[in-house]
Amino acid sequence: MKKRTVLTGITTTGTPHLGNYVGAIKPCITASHDEDVQSYYFLADYHALVKNQDPARMQRSTLEIAATWLALGLDTERAVFYRQSDVPEIPELTWILSCSTAKGLMNRAHAYKAAVQENIDAGEDPDFALTMGLFGYPVLMAADILLFHSTHVPVGRDQVQHLEMARDIAQRFNHHYGELFVLPEAVVDEHVAVLPGKDGRKMSKSYDNTIPLWLPEKQLRKAILQIVTNSLEPGAAKDPDDSTLYAIYAAFATPQQRAEMRQAYADGIAWGEAKQLTFELIDRELAPARSRYELLLAEPARIEEVLLDGARKARAWATPFLARIRAAVGIRRLA
Repeated sequence: MKKRTVLTGITTTGTPHLGNYVGAIKPCITASHDEDVQSYYFLADYHALVKNQDPARMQRSTLEIAATWLALGLDTERAVFYRQSDVPEIPELTWILSCSTAKGLMNRAHAYKAAVQENIDAGEDPDFALTMGLFGYPVLMAADILLFHSTHVPVGRDQVQHLEMARDIAQRFNHHYGELFVLPEAVVDEHVAVLPGKDGRKMSKSYDNTIPLWLPEKQLRKAILQIVTNSLEPGAAKDPDDSTLYAIYAAFATPQQRAEMRQAYADGIAWGEAKQLTFELIDRELAPARSRYELLLAEPARIEEVLLDGARKARAWATPFLARIRAAVGIRRLA
């Protein structure tokens, strides 16, 4: 059976939170141990430049994210774990793809459209404070994916458009230059495609509603207690499908645990008890990796060695494949 190739990236713009964990990190860690999967996981520091112009924060985020993946058990013997900026073939492919990508496709990117609309609503020029990085980053993302013949890319539901764009870009290139790129598929966990934050909106640093992944036990419990709930009293039936707290619980629960909690909601469980059960469930899953994470943070040289080794593995594939792309578009030796 042919191996699936799974790829995902995490932008180095902040501290990992629960949304990152359930939406991308956890399924990727699991896949890294699967003998039938070839995994590529990377720290997307070029993507991070779109939003993060703080060099110290960029470096710290890179350290924290790398330590997170390693602490959670990423199999770096089987998976390829690298920093995006250590693979020069990625920006070169980005430019090559840019030259065959329709501008209209970029105009439809959700992030770009939202930024333009925000400017219009504020009475500003539509392009006010917008960068070419924001406009063109879907092409960089496509290069990340297509360079390694990725067949499956775990994403949240809000990121499915990125995969659709990568497919469009690949199809257009293949039509013009020959069948060189594999068309990737999005893999969405239907239970927790987008994890809500403490206020019920998508968990995001932009909304300041995240629960950091590596909070100490007491601080984690405090953060869970801050999750917004309604005013229904103990004994009153509660709707789990309209509960931010339940959605977060479900992201860590087994099917049996979900069913039991849904029944508890129907039976009128008190919000305080539901929050305590949610805390205990999450802490039980994360506690064993917490100490490993702290140890790794104290050894950045060890993490750097792992990332550079991953880049060497990535380039062992990327360099000869990009040579084929160059030849296909006419960038060739004259003799």
